[in-house]
Order: sequence, then structure tokens, then C-alpha cells
Amino acid sequence: MKVAVVGTGYVGLVTGVVLAELGNHVICVDNNPEKVKLLQSGQSPIYEPGIEEMLRRVLKSRHLEISDSIAYATQNSEVIFIAVGTPPGPDGTPDVSAVKAVAAGIGKSIQHHVVVVNKSTVPVGSGDLVEEILISQGASPDLFDIVSNPEFLREGSAIRDTLHPDRIVIGAKRHEAAEKLVELYSTLEAPVIITDLNSAELIKYGSNSFLAMKISFINGLSRICEMCSANIDDVAKGMGLDQRIGRQFLNAGLGWGGSCFPKDVVGLVKTAERLGYDFELLQEVIKVNEDQTLHFIDRMETRLGTLSGKRIALMGLAFKPDTDDIRDAKSLVIIQQLLLKGATVVAYDPMATEHVRRIYPQIEYVADVEALATGADILVLVTEWNEFKQLDLAAVRALMNQGILFDGRRIYGKAAAEAAGFEYFAVGS
Repeated sequence: MKVAVVGTGYVGLVTGVVLAELGNHVICVDNNPEKVKLLQSGQSPIYEPGIEEMLRRVLKSRHLEISDSIAYATQNSEVIFIAVGTPPGPDGTPDVSAVKAVAAGIGKSIQHHVVVVNKSTVPVGSGDLVEEILISQGASPDLFDIVSNPEFLREGSAIRDTLHPDRIVIGAKRHEAAEKLVELYSTLEAPVIITDLNSAELIKYGSNSFLAMKISFINGLSRICEMCSANIDDVAKGMGLDQRIGRQFLNAGLGWGGSCFPKDVVGLVKTAERLGYDFELLQEVIKVNEDQTLHFIDRMETRLGTLSGKRIALMGLAFKPDTDDIRDAKSLVIIQQLLLKGATVVAYDPMATEHVRRIYPQIEYVADVEALATGADILVLVTEWNEFKQLDLAAVRALMNQGILFDGRRIYGKAAAEAAGFEYFAVGS
């Protein structure tokens, strides 16, 4: 099938490259000339395991083209995915200006029937908005269909999630348009849900908001565990064995971040507000998440008496392992608060260092854990990269000024940390 994907961020690039790998002819479009040149040379602008190897393979096989022209892509495709960013505006409302711009470009270029697919996470009603824009740009309603096909990718496993999805959601007004997407995804063995546009758009917001709520809930319970010396891991395990609840997303930690949860939860709150419903539950979910990281820092300050002049070493900066993404990363909140309290901050991350350096050039960055630990008063586990799970804790402790370990992801355990000579603090204990 001839496919176009407009936007080459995490969603767009992974979608385009995987569809090309499956044998389709794909045109990936971006309006950034430097990004276009980079992709044409076989280099990925994002870090995602396996993406660069697959990109080079499909470029070599000519199943993938990289272009800067929406018109060219529209005129040479049957299905066009809109996969551009919808970042939160000043009040948290999703900014769909990029979606509007792409829709306008498609509307001016339609010469034959195409299926225009919203892959971006968009507020309810965006499918109708795209349709109005296409018509306003001169496109005949007979020459296009609008489909909503939300993505459910996790950074760090986006290729696997694309090839082995839990479900495929397709929202459309006409069954024929939905069937076009069913055909495109026919090689993927996954349940397919065909529904209307608004329902499809709401499924994405609802899914991410529910998962965020599970994380905030277990983090709320972790605070109670700290107060009564209960074991949050056992609590989560006992809850998760109930099939109605499930174990996933019940890991106590520093809270949720990244490119999806923060904007999608606020986006659903704003959507509800626009429709006349005050979604107070989700507002509290957001508050719990914000408080979780601040509480963790308060515990450090309580332990040392003051953070002023103390050397605090951060293991990890990305919002999660196996990505270089720092959007809404908890590391940024921690750095900000530590600097305000007068601490000296040193950090190490396998992939995300340069992104954070652009925001906080005043802190110290090192190339490995040994340099990170040397002379530190507190070692803080922020991102659970595999290399951090395999540390020789005793050797790390020997390099430090004070042997205090704050585990923000509960990967070490009290017994192992104390056996290595650490004074151990973790979320939920």
C-alpha cells in the first residue's frame, strides 16, 4: 500500500519505518530541512532501540522515502497519517496548530481519494476539525475520508509495540475507510476495534489517564507505607494478583513523566472542562504526581539537615530507561529543587545528558558512575537503566563522602544496599 506519514517524531518515524519494513511504500515527511537530510542519510534524530538499523534497511530497499513536501506525499499515497506533536498550551489545552497546518497542506494537494488518519493524540472533535479544514482548502468531500487511529507506543519499546500491539483502534464515519486501515494492518495479529471518531479519540486519553491514576494511587499508598513501615512491594503484589486490578503500573516511584501521560491527563481534564464536566479525580491524580518528587527531596533534606553545600549525585536523567527523552522527566524537577536549596549537583545518564545540559548548563556532568559517586554525599537513583541495576554497590560506596543512597525506583532493596555499607532510603520505605 502507498502510505505517507507527516511528522518524524517518535510516533511518526516509528510508524513510517515499521510500515515500510512490512512491505508498504512509505513517504515520511518533515518540514525541518536538517531532519530530512539526517533521515535521508540513514541517521535517526531520536534514540529508540532498533530504529536506526531498520531505517537504513528500508531506505536501502527503497520502501521508504524521506521528503519535505506534503503535496508530493499526498499525491503519491492512498493513506496519509498526521503524526505531529500536540504539546500542551499555557493552560494545558492541547495545541493542535501543527495538526491544522498539516491538514491545510493535505487539503490543497488532494487529487485522488485518500484516507487521512489522525495518529497524533488529539482532543475529542479533532476529526471533524480536520474534515472542515480539508474542505476549506478546496478538497471535495468525495475525495477523502477521515480516520482516527491513536497510537499506544511506549518509548524504549516503540518498534515492538508497533509490530505487536495490544489492540488497534480505528474511528471512522464510513466502514470502507475503516477497512482500508484494517487492510494496512492485516499482517499484525491484534484485536481491532472499529468505532466512531470521537470514541477513538477518547480511548487514547482515557487509557493514559487511567494508567497515570494507577501510578498516582500506588505512590499515594507508598507514602502510607513510609509512615507505618509497611512494604509497598508486597502491597502492590498483593493488589496486582487480583485480576480485576493487575500488576502493571503499580510500581511505586518518583511519579510519571514523559511525552504522553502529563499532557494526556491534563488534556482530558481540559476536554472535560470544555464539555462542562469538572474532572476532579484527575486533578488530584496530577497533584499526587507533583507532590511525590517534592516529598522525595524533602526526605533528603530531613536526613542531611540541609542540602546547601552538599554534593548530590543523580543516576539517570531520561524520564525512563532506553530513551533520551527528558520531557517532564523527574530529573528536571529534582535538579531545579536541589539548586534552589544550594546543593551541588552532578549527573550521569547513558543517553540524555546533552538534552539536560542545554537546560541546566551550570551543573556537573560526568561519563560514568565512578566519577559520579566520587565525593558525593547522597547518591540518587532517578532512572532505572540496566547498567545501574548491575552496580557493585560496595565499590560505589567506597568512593563517596557519605554513604547515603536514595532509590527513586526501588531497584536495590534495603538488605543489599545496607550490606554494601549504604544508609538506604527508597520510595515507600
